[in-house]
Amino acid sequence: QLSEDVERASENPTEEREGGMEVHEDSSSVILPDGELGTTTPSLRFSKTCLKNVFSVILLFIYLLLMAVAVFLVYQTISDFREKLKHPVMSVTYKEVSLYDAPGIAFYPGRARLLSCKHHYYDHIPPLINPGQPGDIECTTQRINYTDPFTNQTMKYALVVQGPRDVKKRELVFLQFHLNETDQDFSAIDYLLFSSFQEFVSSPEKAKFMKDCESSYSSWKFSAGFRTWVKMSLVKTKEEDGSETVEFKQETSVVNYIDQRTKPRSDQLFFVVFEWKDPFIQTVQDIITANPWNMIALLCGIFLALFKAADFAKLSVKWMIKIRRRHLKRTRQVTNHIS
Repeated sequence: QLSEDVERASENPTEEREGGMEVHEDSSSVILPDGELGTTTPSLRFSKTCLKNVFSVILLFIYLLLMAVAVFLVYQTISDFREKLKHPVMSVTYKEVSLYDAPGIAFYPGRARLLSCKHHYYDHIPPLINPGQPGDIECTTQRINYTDPFTNQTMKYALVVQGPRDVKKRELVFLQFHLNETDQDFSAIDYLLFSSFQEFVSSPEKAKFMKDCESSYSSWKFSAGFRTWVKMSLVKTKEEDGSETVEFKQETSVVNYIDQRTKPRSDQLFFVVFEWKDPFIQTVQDIITANPWNMIALLCGIFLALFKAADFAKLSVKWMIKIRRRHLKRTRQVTNHIS
């Protein structure tokens, strides 16, 4: 019988393989339902697949949430950029100098007369020898008449004096005026400051220059009977169109002048000192804090994250579908083996 079986196997090897496979399949089909191992392995595989599916779904929802956050960040970034474009921030910078461009000081003395004008250094002003009497005029001065820029009818008389330059040596200009008679209860002299005395000297139309200065700059007063100390600081403002405007800030201190002249006088004396407050020129300009390149880089990063998240979500979905199909295929195979 064994020899007959060997001869049959040698004549039909394919049938033997198929038979062997059938026997193997039958044996496996017999072992799977009856053996302990066959009953536990499919449940373990199913639980692992279920956990993988649940984990994939959780990851998918997390990446969808991250995509929503990224979209919100894009909207918020664009909104902040537009808001910053509408509301620029004021930037203040300070530049230290050793010499200023000498400013122009325009006085409107009326009937008052300039008695003396001197440049002093290191805040040292020697006492006046003959107050109320004409003294040395060592300052560079110019006198000019022009029409009032606001009325175009009244003629104005201005005495323009060159201001201090050397801030390191604390240069100052000390002036004394005298007014013989006045019909007012108090006496004061108007003055204004402009940025460059040299521009006034080199201007071909000095009257027009002074009219523009009076229209652009503020004017101040100093009173008779006092020694007025003016400390100036320069502020440059850069406009949006690229132009630059200059104005002065000043701190004024007033000290009473004790008239020690022997005879009582009805005339009025004016004393005023001009000095730079500090060697720093203040520059003010509006800047836009929103940088378009930073915003573009941020948006590129957000969109890259969005594309990566979408790609991962697509791969996750494909992986879940593939696992599901594999699970169904294995289930059908097990069912077929059992049947």
